Order: sequence, then C-alpha cells, then structure tokens
Amino acid sequence: MPGTLPRFPSMPRGMTLPRGITLPRGITPPSLPRGITVPSLPRGISLPRVVAMPTVSQAPRRLLQDCCSVLDHQTAGGLCGCCWALRPRYKRLVDNIFPEDPEDGLVKANMEKLTFFALSAPEKLDRIAAYLSERLTRELNRHRYGYVCIAMEALEQLLLACHCQSINLLVESFLSTLRLLLEADKPHLHVLATNSFVKFANIEEDTPSYHRSYDFFVSRFSEMCHSEHEDPETQSKIRVSGIRGLQGVVRKTVDDELQVNIWEPRHMEQIVPALLLNLEQHPNSSSWSPAEQTEVCFRELLGRAAYGHINNAVKPVLMHLDSHNLWEGRGFAVRCFQIIMFSIQSQHSHLVVQQLLGHLDANSRSPPWVRAGIVEVLSEVAVIEATGSVGPTVLEVFNTLLRQLRQSVHYQLTGYYDNAGKHKTSASQERTLQDAVIKTIGSFANTLPVYQRSEVMLFIMGKIPVPGIYPALGSPNTGFEGSRMIQVMLLKSLLQVSERYESTNLLTALPSSFLEPLLSFTLMEDPEIRLLVLSILASLIDRRHNSRWLASASVTVDVSALELKEDTCSKQDNMFMRKHAQRLYRHVYLTCKEETSGQSHYQALFTLLAVLGVELSSEEVLVDLIRLVLALQDLALSNQEYLSVLNRCGLHALCAATLCVLSKLGPPLALQQHVAQVVESRQKRAPHLLPEHALCDKPRLPAGDLNVDEEFLFIQSTVSESLNGSSYGAHCDLFNTPYTPQLSDEDRLSRRKSVGDVASLQMDMDPHSTPHTPQKPQTEQITFEMLKNTIEDRGGVEEEERRKRLQLVEKFQTASFEEIAANCGSRASLLHSKLEQVFDLIIRPPPSPSGQSPPRSTPLHQMKFPDLCVY
Repeated sequence: MPGTLPRFPSMPRGMTLPRGITLPRGITPPSLPRGITVPSLPRGISLPRVVAMPTVSQAPRRLLQDCCSVLDHQTAGGLCGCCWALRPRYKRLVDNIFPEDPEDGLVKANMEKLTFFALSAPEKLDRIAAYLSERLTRELNRHRYGYVCIAMEALEQLLLACHCQSINLLVESFLSTLRLLLEADKPHLHVLATNSFVKFANIEEDTPSYHRSYDFFVSRFSEMCHSEHEDPETQSKIRVSGIRGLQGVVRKTVDDELQVNIWEPRHMEQIVPALLLNLEQHPNSSSWSPAEQTEVCFRELLGRAAYGHINNAVKPVLMHLDSHNLWEGRGFAVRCFQIIMFSIQSQHSHLVVQQLLGHLDANSRSPPWVRAGIVEVLSEVAVIEATGSVGPTVLEVFNTLLRQLRQSVHYQLTGYYDNAGKHKTSASQERTLQDAVIKTIGSFANTLPVYQRSEVMLFIMGKIPVPGIYPALGSPNTGFEGSRMIQVMLLKSLLQVSERYESTNLLTALPSSFLEPLLSFTLMEDPEIRLLVLSILASLIDRRHNSRWLASASVTVDVSALELKEDTCSKQDNMFMRKHAQRLYRHVYLTCKEETSGQSHYQALFTLLAVLGVELSSEEVLVDLIRLVLALQDLALSNQEYLSVLNRCGLHALCAATLCVLSKLGPPLALQQHVAQVVESRQKRAPHLLPEHALCDKPRLPAGDLNVDEEFLFIQSTVSESLNGSSYGAHCDLFNTPYTPQLSDEDRLSRRKSVGDVASLQMDMDPHSTPHTPQKPQTEQITFEMLKNTIEDRGGVEEEERRKRLQLVEKFQTASFEEIAANCGSRASLLHSKLEQVFDLIIRPPPSPSGQSPPRSTPLHQMKFPDLCVY
C-alpha cells in the first residue's frame, strides 16, 4: 500500500531490545525463519550473570543477561516456562523478591506485593509456599546460600502475616524446607533453620493439624545438642540452636493434645539427656551459653509437666546420672533435682520422691558412693519440699530409708555389698552412707506436721531390734554386733526426728507406747545406746529450746538466759508426771549405776534433769528432782556399787550442777545459799567434785580411793529445813523416806541379750520351779483327734443354744404377762443382791494394824443426796 512502511519480521521469541534503543513506529526487528528457535541450555545449567565478551557491545550483553534470567526460572519445557509474561502471577511475584545481588537482601517492596497477594488470595498460599520451597531447594543445591536466606526470610514473613485459619497451607512446605536445611552439613544453615522454627513455634494456631509430625525435629535438635565441632565457638552456637529448637518443639506440642505427645518415653529419652549433657559440661558461663539456655529450657519443660508426665520426665534424669556416674558428691545430681523440684508444681513433689526411693531400692547392691549420692539428693529434695507434701505413703518413705540402713550395716560387717561376695566395700564408705540416710530421715521428718512426726517416731521405735525379744531382726551373718549397730543407727534416726519435734504437752510427745520401750534401752550395757536415749528424752521434753544453754554441766549456769515457764503446769503435763515420773526417775537412777558411763553420759543426765526442772517447774516436780539428786549423791558415796573414781566424781559433779539450777527455779533463798556454800567449799578444797574439773576432757582426779568430807556434801536435813515454811513445805515429808528404786521385770528383760537369757528370766519368775526340778511343758500336744472332738462338741453346743432360743421365743409368745413380769423381777432381785456383794467388797476398809475393825461407812449407792445436788 503506498504511503506505508514495510513490516519487518518480529524479534526471535524470548529476546528483547537492549535498554535505550527504540525503533521507529511500525518497524520491528527481523525474526528468525519458521522452525528455528533460540536454543535453550540444559536443565540445571545456567550462564553466569556477567559474561566477559569483549567483541559484544553493551546492548547484546544485557540481552544475554535477560535470557539467563528467563532460563534460571524455567520449570518445564512448555510455553509458560519460557515466556516471562505468561508465567503465573504468584511465580512472578515470588521471583521479583530476589535481587540481582544476594547481598542486597530481600526486595521489600516486592515482598509487600507478594504478602498482599497472599492475603487477598489465601487459596494460593500452598502454591506460593511450594514454589518458594522449590526456589530454596534449587539455590541450596547450587550453594547460593544468600538466596537461601532470602527465601527463608520470605517464608517467615508469610507465616507471620497469614491468618491462623490459613496457616496450615504454608506449614507443610515450611517444615519440609527446614528439614532440608537441618540435613545440610553447614552449621550456619542449622542456625538459620532453628531460628525460623522458633519463630514458627511462637505462633498460636486456632485450627488443629492432625497429620503434622515433629519426630524428625526432636531427633535432629537433640543431635545438635551433642555437637562435637572442632571450633569451640561454632560448637557452642550449634548446641544453643539445638536447645532453642527443643524449647520450640516443647512450646508447640505440649499444650496441644492433638499434636504429637512429647511426653512419651521415646521423646523424653532424647530430649532430657541432650539437655543434661549441656547443663553438665558448662557449669559457669554467660547468659547465652548452652548451660544457661539448657536450664531455661529444662525449667520450662518441667513447668509444663502434668501429674501423669512427671515420671516420664524424671526417669531419663536417673538413667543419665547412672550411665555417666554422676551420683558422687554434692555436685551435678543435686543441682539437677533442685531445678526439678523448683520447676514442677508443688503438689507433684511427692512423685519425684517416690521415683528417687524406687531408684534407691533398685540400686541397693550398687557401690556405696552411688547409694550415698541418691540419699544426698533425697535429703536436698526433702528440704525443698517443705512447702509441699510428702505424699500419701508417708511411712513408706521412712521404711525404705530404714531398710537401706539395715542393708548398709550388713554390708559393713560382711565387707561386700552383694550377696555373691565379689564386690568389696569399706567401713568408711558405709558409715558415710549411714550418716547421709540418718540426715535424710531428719529432713523428711521436718516437713511433716506434728501428729505425723509422732507416728514416724513410733514407727522407727517399732523397727529397733531388742536382743532376746526380736532376735530375727538381726542378720544371721552379723549376729549380735549387727543388731547393736542397727539399734545405734535407728536411735540416731530417732534423735534426728526428735530434735525439731515441737509439741504442746508431754502426753502427745511421749505416749506410753513410745516411752516404755525407749526407757528400756537406758539399761542396755552399750554406753552409746544409753547416751542416745538420754539425748532423745531431753530433746522431746525441751519444748522451749533451752538445751543449748544446758548442754554443758556447770555450777555457774545463768538461769536468766533460759526461757522459763511463766504459767503453771498444764493439766496434760501433770497427768504425764503422775503416770510416768517414777518410771523416769528410776531409769535415771539405774543409768547412773552403770560402770561404763562416761563424761558425756553425765553431761546428758544433767541436761535431762535441768530441762525437766525448767519445763515442769512445779513444787512437786522440783522436790522429786531434789530428792533424786540426793539419792544419786548417796549412790556415789556407797561402797556396795563397783563404781570407779571417775564415776563417783562424775556423780558428785552432776549433783552439784543440777542443784545449782534447781535452786534458782523458785525454791526459797535458803536452799540456794546452802548449795552455794557447798560449791564454794568444793572449789577451795575439792575441785574434783565440780563439773568444771570432773567432766572436762582431762579430768584431775585424786589418787587412790575417793574420800568426801561432810562439808562437801549436800545435807538432806538442811535441804528439808530450807524448804519448810514455803509452798514447798507440803512435800517435805518425802525427804524422810530415802529414794530406793526397785528394778521391775521389764527392766530385767531389757538387759537380756539372747533367747536363753529370756528363758532363764521366765524360770526365775516362776515360784514353783527350782533349779533342780525339770520344767514340764505348759501346753499339751494337739492331735487330730482333739481337733475332731472340738468340732463335734462345737456342733452340740450350737444345737443346744438354738434349742434354748426357740424355747425363749415360744415362752414369750405363749406365757401371760404376769408370768413374764415375775420372771424378770426374780432376775432383777438376783442382780441387785450380786451388786450389793460387789459394793460391799469394794468399800470394805483395810484391816487395822491394832486388830480393831473401823466403823462401817454407809455405801455410796445408799447415801441420800439433797435434791439440788449437782452431780
């Protein structure tokens, strides 16, 4: 057509003109012949961004760069894969966020466009995430780690920007991408993946996901916590990343019941050892160290544990400590359980205690340092648990600890801590274990209320073997020495419980079921046992903690420093003294007669007597104590007792120190002056009779026999006269009768050591038996015929009772009212006559020494009381 320019063929497909070059309107560059296209590079191979082609001008160079860009984004051999304008919009938006130079970072303007598109069309989220994951995989394979970081940043921003309802469309591609990064061998990629996972874990999801799994992440993060990289700084970074990753897994799964159960043993056995390894190897470090991050993660994990998850969380801790031999000392094991006890809920504390007790039983044949370490941890746990509860099985805790004591004594005496006799142990190691167990018993007892402490003391008392009475409690391999050692250990445990026992009255602190067996041990020949019993008695009676001021016998005790009782004795304390005072005094007296008593025994006796006087400062109790002290002085002067000079001087010193305290607790001043006069005389001419010289480490005793002049003694008549004319005078008549305690049967029995001694005691108590008369069996032999006859006789008796019941029923059904009334009246008169006889026997006075019968008094049931008498 005239007037128009010729039309040139178009440019080859996929090629554009260089920037800055334009053609006139209507003129297009030539195109390639039909069937000929620009060849494409093989998949996975791309041209470099900058091609050094000196013969090519700047415009064609730009053209080649654009071609390379198109080929880089090619996904399939189709039209849409090669033509930029025909690619899906979401792919173009994704491609636009990547800059030409990865150091420039994410293109924020294009990222905003992509985010807006994703929010506008949430159904495309899964495609966007899949394409981003594909781009990241391609860049990862080409080792373009800058673009990998850009792709991860884009995924994170999409995750944070999307609503909770549509986040599941992104998560699967996101997690698969993290798996790729974590499987790579580059530490910085591990850190990158961990940071992204932590951000994802902090997102709260409203819609549950039923098919999501975190098993790979638990395993991989736990493996990162065990990193042994040659560079210490890199190793620390990898471990911190692993710990933070585990923390993210816990946050993501622990509160969602539809997610994977992170508390299963297979997961806890990976997570807990990984945390403990870092907690152990880096004890002192900065706030961003593996140890610090581990403690934060461990506390968060335990703080989220419910009642049913505690055992699964604690068991791997025990296994880790066993496999790495970490029970020894007060180090890592104690620290671990301190973190556990402070992190879990207080009402779940007893579950940790039960786990430790069960582990202690399971290691009963382990080396002593292992058992001692577990017991030490138990002791620390008990202190922390003071605000919680020991749990429903209180006595089971103490039963397990007492069983460990008994086993330790057996191992100490045999020299082996297994029954096969292959593994040796030493006495010092077993004693360390025993001390730890006794301390732990006291720690647990301090967490209990008062009424449960009383039950625990009764329980321990019931476990103490008494030779001759409970011979089976001693091991057959250890014999009497084993029983003695068990007695000592259990009494030490009892002392630990009693030292912090606080009670309002002595009736509850020292019931008969506890006091009687305890006092029987004061007569044992073992001096250590007697000393322990005296200490237990003093600690239970001392409710105002005055023992610290009265621990050492002295004639210069400052009574003003004591916490004295201001009011009178309570009713319960008076009842206790009326019921048990004489028994208590008798055992104190008999303890002083023991030749094996030493200075510590006299110090303990002084503490016990002084505490009794301070706690029960009534006139009757003080007079009884003064009377007992004077009896002890007579015992020291007696020639019938085989006491050494040290024992006699100790008794005199005990009397002086006790009277110095008692005389300042309320008696008249005359008694205090008499005591001060005697003490002054002793200080001048007989200092060996005072506690400062007789009960010291190196006592100065006189040579030869001990002779005590009257001026150095406390005179009974002077003491009685000093008390007359005061409120104590009503009890001074007791001084006229010397104190002579009688040895009861149970006291004799407590000194026996074997079954043969018990049998001999029974023979002594039988009045009809003589040494030459053989004993006849007290019971006849039981045979089958006797049992048969008994059963047959019982059948006849039952038949007779049934016949009588039928007769009685028939009589009440057929007899008249008058007959029934007459029968009941006769029975009532018979009962009345029997009661008359009983009352007559009860109120009959004892026969008079003069032979004259006293006047008969009116029976109580026959007295006439006024109508207004109040019963």
